[in-house]
Amino acid sequence: MLRTILLTMLIALSVSVNHVFADSKPAEDKSAADTPAAAPSTDVSSTPDKAAENSEPAKVENRDVAQFFDETFNDMQDEIETAKADGKQGLLVMFEMDECPFCHRMKTTVLNRSDIQDYYKENFRIVTVDIEGDVELTNFKGETTTQKDFALKEFRVRATPVFQFIGLDGEPVKNGRLTGATKDADEFMLFGKYVVDKKNEDVPFSKFKREQTSDAKS
Repeated sequence: MLRTILLTMLIALSVSVNHVFADSKPAEDKSAADTPAAAPSTDVSSTPDKAAENSEPAKVENRDVAQFFDETFNDMQDEIETAKADGKQGLLVMFEMDECPFCHRMKTTVLNRSDIQDYYKENFRIVTVDIEGDVELTNFKGETTTQKDFALKEFRVRATPVFQFIGLDGEPVKNGRLTGATKDADEFMLFGKYVVDKKNEDVPFSKFKREQTSDAKS
């Protein structure tokens, strides 16, 4: 009888001890396991925008206007051959004269700009002719004349400045003549691109200019 009572007490004591240890065990913290790890981040605010840097327009500089023109010996046939050898599209002749205010304006506000010089000289050989000059000149046919006769009799230049494009065949380019000073450098640049891109073969410059203005506004 006593033995049975003691055995019962030992079993009860064992169950009680196990229960105490189970209650005292710390609960597992599932919050860390259930929370996904944060993805690594890159702070782009301090990263230079290379695309933006590269898209900045080149700075326009003012240069000596003499750099716009090529040295010439007033032999137009030779000028055409040089243009061919240099891979140019043709020749640009600027007809001018002394005491011409519009010629002066073009030289001091347009032709002295680095962007104008770079674009035109990349595509054309450029010379100047004094419409009042008595200097001997050889025309595109190989005939000897003077600067003033070349300007007046062959190109009917009476007002200056006149910019005349000449093709590699020695003939005036269709719609390739501009009389007077341009409004600004952008208009003169547009005139160059108009000829380089062969738009002159389709429409007059005045119409091409209006179309460009309309496209820009839209």
